[in-house]
Amino acid sequence: MRLFPKQENFFDYFEELANKIEEGGRLFLEMTENHDYSESKVARLKEIEHEADIITHRTYEKMHTTFLTPIDREDIYALVNKMDSIMDVIEATAIRIHLYKVKKPDDEIIKQAKILNEAIKKIKGIVHCLRNMKNSKMILDGCVEINTLENAGDVVLRTIMANLFENEKDAIELIKWKDIFQLLEEAIDVRRCIQYYGGDRPETWLIRWVLSYFLFL
Repeated sequence: MRLFPKQENFFDYFEELANKIEEGGRLFLEMTENHDYSESKVARLKEIEHEADIITHRTYEKMHTTFLTPIDREDIYALVNKMDSIMDVIEATAIRIHLYKVKKPDDEIIKQAKILNEAIKKIKGIVHCLRNMKNSKMILDGCVEINTLENAGDVVLRTIMANLFENEKDAIELIKWKDIFQLLEEAIDVRRCIQYYGGDRPETWLIRWVLSYFLFL
């Protein structure tokens, strides 16, 4: 008979979710490069998003039934929720492109997709380092690299918007692409809404510092 319930390895869940988001980001990049927003591709992206949701909700369930968690519950929730939100935005962007039936593909979105894909790779690397506090320097370096990618994404979006308003003469197409570009930028700009706050435990401080850098919504 156990005195305490079995402890869950939450870092396994974090890593599984990060891997799933990378899979979704990679598929979206392929879609943009091939200009293939077919129903089958969008359907596969929806499947990946659903698989990410399953991991997210399983983590929530384990969080509420586990006696001792490796980090604070609020930090587990924030980390998982924000990672899952990235996948939600990727799916929503692909669905919009498919439903809007834009008249011509825009290669500018490939630039955004590449930056997003690189940011997701950095997020995955950070998440895979979280289980060992000896990786703290790698984690913080990864946060700085993500910040650099976010800044690059801002520059790309400004350039895209300027070109869009200057060259697109069809008002309906302009509205469609403006919505698509801005939505995808939300997935790249992944650090705005969680504010930094410290904690007494070093691992809590680091988790929250990471959250302040690369998670949004």
